Amino acid sequence: MNQTASGALAKLSSQLFKNGDIEYALPVGQERIALNQLLGKTLTINFDGEIKCSHCGQATKKSYSQGFCYPCTQRLAQCDMCVMKPETCHFDQGTCREPAWGERNCMIGHYVYLANTSGVKVGITRHTQIPTRWVDQGASQALPIFYVKSRLISGLVEVALADFINDKTNWRAMLKEPAAVIDLKQQAQQLMPMIEEKLADIKAKYGEDCIEALDEDVVELTYPINQYPEKITSLNLDKTPTISGVIQGIKGQYLLLDTGVINIRKYGAYQVSVEIS
Repeated sequence: MNQTASGALAKLSSQLFKNGDIEYALPVGQERIALNQLLGKTLTINFDGEIKCSHCGQATKKSYSQGFCYPCTQRLAQCDMCVMKPETCHFDQGTCREPAWGERNCMIGHYVYLANTSGVKVGITRHTQIPTRWVDQGASQALPIFYVKSRLISGLVEVALADFINDKTNWRAMLKEPAAVIDLKQQAQQLMPMIEEKLADIKAKYGEDCIEALDEDVVELTYPINQYPEKITSLNLDKTPTISGVIQGIKGQYLLLDTGVINIRKYGAYQVSVEIS
């Protein structure tokens, strides 16, 4: 029997189990399609040409910031540039677009971590977003190395580390094959002396207790993949409103189909119908 759903597309949701396995679901409107059991099935996504802002619900010709209309991107704190570049957080200057949102999401504990995606990288996330952030990035290994008091401080620490390691993922490499195992603990030990001076400067400005070094275990993540693509072909709903293919795997926010790969998060708020057969 075919499975169908229609409504607004949203980013893949996930759950990481203690053994490292990840379970995915595809939210479509009010439905959540469990994906792991559908590997080997044919997925068809039909985009009806309409996008409705995920915040205000107004129709928009283009999706901004993965699901918003342009006016909302100019009003909402979650669409401000400092979300992408946390080291530019301006909350303490009194210029946050939504101070209450900033209190809930930025002026709280964050983790700075190392992850193995297409190689070792540094990243940050709110304490409430572990392990979701790692799954969304397609990390096969992750290691929290610092706990800090705010998003701004996490950004400053990340910038310090980014002088020595990547802060971005090569998504094509991440999707093409399993990442080689990396000793993240050893990587962390090598990096610490390199950023001692910058950490001291941050502590001098924001308080000695604003950064806490951690000694955590490496988290291993295993994605539901039957077959990695030999060639990365990116599927685009704007160019091809109907996308169809056999589900070969799921990694990060990508569905791996035998016809190509699609970044589901990119199409947040797109009005679609989905069929599994």
